[in-house]
Amino acid sequence: MKIDLRFPADVRPIEVDEGQVSQVFNNLVINASQAMPNGGTVTISANNCRLAANAVAQLPAGEYVCVQVEDQGLGIPAEHLQKIFDPYFTTKQKGSGLGLAVVYSVIRNHGGYIDVSSTLGRGTTFSLYFPASAGEASGPAEPAMPIAGGKGRVLVMDDEEIVRNVVAAILSGLGYEAAFTKDGVEAIEAYQRSREAGIPFDAVVLDLTVPGGMGGKDAVQELLRIDPNVKAIVSSGYSNDPVMADFRRYGFAGIVKKPFQVHELTDVLIQVMRGHA
Repeated sequence: MKIDLRFPADVRPIEVDEGQVSQVFNNLVINASQAMPNGGTVTISANNCRLAANAVAQLPAGEYVCVQVEDQGLGIPAEHLQKIFDPYFTTKQKGSGLGLAVVYSVIRNHGGYIDVSSTLGRGTTFSLYFPASAGEASGPAEPAMPIAGGKGRVLVMDDEEIVRNVVAAILSGLGYEAAFTKDGVEAIEAYQRSREAGIPFDAVVLDLTVPGGMGGKDAVQELLRIDPNVKAIVSSGYSNDPVMADFRRYGFAGIVKKPFQVHELTDVLIQVMRGHA
């Protein structure tokens, strides 16, 4: 999957909660990736727009910034389009259906609106409208800190294919050699095989919870029996889980909370490999 960003220099500023809106785009990009099983491009663009009264449902006339997230996926059947923002509506075998309901709620809470159009076999476009700020832009953002590359072998265990694919792209781009498994049993087997072959993993990232399978909490105990010096990182979106709150007590050397940014994953890998976690 590729992401094409198109943001003209004259796009007006908007006032938003950075964390909430970041989650909006995380959810939309994940949905787009799942809709493109054979790969494709997600295009995210932004433009200034002046809306007349009743031009967009539920929005007053005024100045807005329209952000579009467009994929090249399978498309959404017409009978589902009016339901996709409903809580718990989902056509996926896995998933709660809450992702787009959360997206809708966040956008509405910011005084905006989200609409969707789709063509089967050609893709889907989400259009997000944010009220433009009356103030001036605060200036260009501080340049992002460079993300350090790395080297070494990393084993990643996660039951969600989309997560494995994203992490694979991150680690490969940064210079790591990575292997992937979908549950704790497979992770233990892979770790032991590599160790016996003389090419051990330098770090292991374990998903805490695997529905119907062995998760990270049990897997790390088995890994510690194989290798007391295993450098294991626990990963989960459940920040209130006791393991996440006191990860060292359960045998982990580091922690990364989902959804994580690239620098968060690389930082903890570097720290754990160097023994500074």
